[in-house]
Amino acid sequence: MALAARPATPADAERIAQIYNEGIEDRVGTFETTPRTAADVRAWFDGRHPIIVVEDDGDRPAGGRANAIVAFASTSSYRARECYAGIAEFSVYVARSGRGQGAGRIAMRALIDAVKPAGIWKLVSRIFIENTASRRLMASMGFREVGIYEKHARLDGQWRDV
Repeated sequence: MALAARPATPADAERIAQIYNEGIEDRVGTFETTPRTAADVRAWFDGRHPIIVVEDDGDRPAGGRANAIVAFASTSSYRARECYAGIAEFSVYVARSGRGQGAGRIAMRALIDAVKPAGIWKLVSRIFIENTASRRLMASMGFREVGIYEKHARLDGQWRDV
């Protein structure tokens, strides 16, 4: 794979929704259960929160179709109070076909670089405790775990910790 990150555009919404929906189906990345549409994802483009996509352009023939998006990372509001304006929640999702090949790391590096100009100085997330791959990735990038939210929410009728 020849992976490269770039800022996402609304034209990427369909593929981002597909990757996010894989995460919903896998039940290890989000409490969400309702699949997202391209229209849902286009609403994420608020001009404030960066969205990054990672493309694999390694197998594209010259003059061929656009690069294949294999991952994305995004931020969203942490809290509505003004004092938290520089803090954002982040998510990173990798398509099943691209997992384990560094796409998540590339997406996060690019996201970290993109948040500073957006006025975001702190990133936070909640990761399912059994999602060891994501937890390892975040630790390797300098994030630290500060605790466990026990019984944070229910997914498929089961309490889950993050």
